[in-house]
Amino acid sequence: MIKRYEMSYNRPKVIAEIGCNHKGDMKIAKELIIIAAQSGVDVAKFQKRNNRELLTEEQYNQPHPNPINSYGDTYGAHREFLEFDLNQHKELKEFAESLDILYSTSVWDTTSAEEIISLDPRLIKVPSACNNHFEMLRVLRDKYKGEVHISFGMTTKDEEEEIVSFFEEENQGNRLVVYSCTSGYPVSFEDICMLEIVRIKKNFKNRVKSIGFSGHHLGIAVDISAYTLGAEWIERHFTLDRTWKGTDHAASLEPAGLKKLARDLRATHRSLSLKKIDILPVERSQRDKLKFRRK
Repeated sequence: MIKRYEMSYNRPKVIAEIGCNHKGDMKIAKELIIIAAQSGVDVAKFQKRNNRELLTEEQYNQPHPNPINSYGDTYGAHREFLEFDLNQHKELKEFAESLDILYSTSVWDTTSAEEIISLDPRLIKVPSACNNHFEMLRVLRDKYKGEVHISFGMTTKDEEEEIVSFFEEENQGNRLVVYSCTSGYPVSFEDICMLEIVRIKKNFKNRVKSIGFSGHHLGIAVDISAYTLGAEWIERHFTLDRTWKGTDHAASLEPAGLKKLARDLRATHRSLSLKKIDILPVERSQRDKLKFRRK
């Protein structure tokens, strides 16, 4: 006898990673929140950096590595142009919540982590570039009570274990969401390595709250695969115009793409079940009309 089994999928949750795609303009930032809310995604996410803390003096004063994308004469000036202060982030959080969408932020340094914690968002993200910044991780572990989402791009397996174990030291693994990620902008399909989701889930599903996928690829086809492989959270960069100046726009979804992504993930969630009975009601009339009858 074939034993019946059930596979359960939680509702997919989508993060619209606005990041710095607002071009340093609060009006554009709010427009992106409005469109994200209308698209049916769950979270509108930004970034917070203390550039003097994050960058060395040399890094701060050197030219942008790709001057065509720069908003300042130096890399530091470029980053400062795109940075919102804490009061602006508070305003964005309140604006997002007025539209019934969650606000979140990626934090890149200890000062930014402490500042964003003061706003008490539901979740805070740690980007792949900073997931080995244990001074910052300690602040998020010990001073913050919400979910901590951490991307595993450009991260070794030993480093993944070190990060999760660090939170487990204080019994805080149940607040972690860890993401499969390839850190490129954009990433070719061959380099997405989607089965990393399966590996990460196998290694950490009983040690963290959930698994996610942070994609920097083109299109939305593989995000459905990410969900069916076990990524409950799907994060994609989001912009109003992929041709705008900046390094993240080319790997971002525009409004139509974000809306379709949320729609398709919801449809996929509804479809992921087993038949509760052998012949569904929708099939009954077709069976009566079409099914071969043995004589």
